[in-house]
Amino acid sequence: MGAGLSILTRADVERREHELLSPLAAFSDASVGRLVPEQADALRTCYQRDRDRIVHCKAFRRLSHKTQVFLAPEGDHYRTRLTHTLEVAQIARSVAAPLRLNEDLTEAIALGHDLGHTPFGHTGEGALSRAIARWRGLDPDGDGGRRLFRHNEQSARVVDLLEKDGRGLNLSREVVDGIVCHTGSQRAATLEGRIVAVADRVAYVTHDIQDAERAGIICEADLPRVVLERLGSSSSQRIATMVADLVSTSARRGDIAMSEPVWEAMMELRSWLFDNVYTQSDAKVEEPKANGLVERLFIHYIGHLDEVPAEYRLHDSDAPEVQVADYISGMTDRYAIRDYERLFLPRAWRR
Repeated sequence: MGAGLSILTRADVERREHELLSPLAAFSDASVGRLVPEQADALRTCYQRDRDRIVHCKAFRRLSHKTQVFLAPEGDHYRTRLTHTLEVAQIARSVAAPLRLNEDLTEAIALGHDLGHTPFGHTGEGALSRAIARWRGLDPDGDGGRRLFRHNEQSARVVDLLEKDGRGLNLSREVVDGIVCHTGSQRAATLEGRIVAVADRVAYVTHDIQDAERAGIICEADLPRVVLERLGSSSSQRIATMVADLVSTSARRGDIAMSEPVWEAMMELRSWLFDNVYTQSDAKVEEPKANGLVERLFIHYIGHLDEVPAEYRLHDSDAPEVQVADYISGMTDRYAIRDYERLFLPRAWRR
């Protein structure tokens, strides 16, 4: 008879982390913990449990019907917010592994980083910011009104407060920190969180090109010459170049970074995508309708709070605009469209 299977316990995994990972890694047994202390799992580390909780939560499932770039696309192969999330997780792990950082923490942050995204992507994010600003008597286009709703902060709100009927997922604080700091000027406390911030950009600047090509908006030859020369002439080449550069540069510097030539080429590509896809292309022709849809839903629910599901009214009872934003931001593209039709479009008479 062959040898039986052996069990790898949480304590075994934690010991292996200290044997195999870099001294700069975030060790599972050194986590600062959760908002509500819990008994440790017999088999899984804290970050493995966090990853599992994210994958099994409702907000994660809803990402499959939320916009990445193209609003509610009909084609089978356009990316959604969920496929983007999975691609970020894969790229981030490809960086964390050779640097001997904590892959479980990296994956948990990556899988949770966009849980707070609105329907219709960044269009919905801007619409909710403006709606909240108007409700508070602020200029919706001023500095104080444009950033009142931020998807990274909402992602943390989802995992801390909104999931599990208002109880939250009670994730390790390193995971929540990485989620909040994946965008903007904030830097995550862990190297694993910093990896996700860069992996997010690597993912969208490469994969959004494929979707834009599929839509007939751009072609590969349109890309800036510096991008083609430094990063490569295909999405797979560009990802491989940026991942290899990120690993080698980070290893030399002891922090997560790209070399200047590769970083400059990636940011040039990002800027080019904003000019040619994200803000000025045919992909954006439906955005005014999406803006109006989200803002009108907000106006309706702020005047009919009793129609907001109870789980979204457990917190911030003195801020109804926050409760309404919590509810609308959790909607998928198709749910928001159906809800708008239910509320504002006449239906055929039935008897």
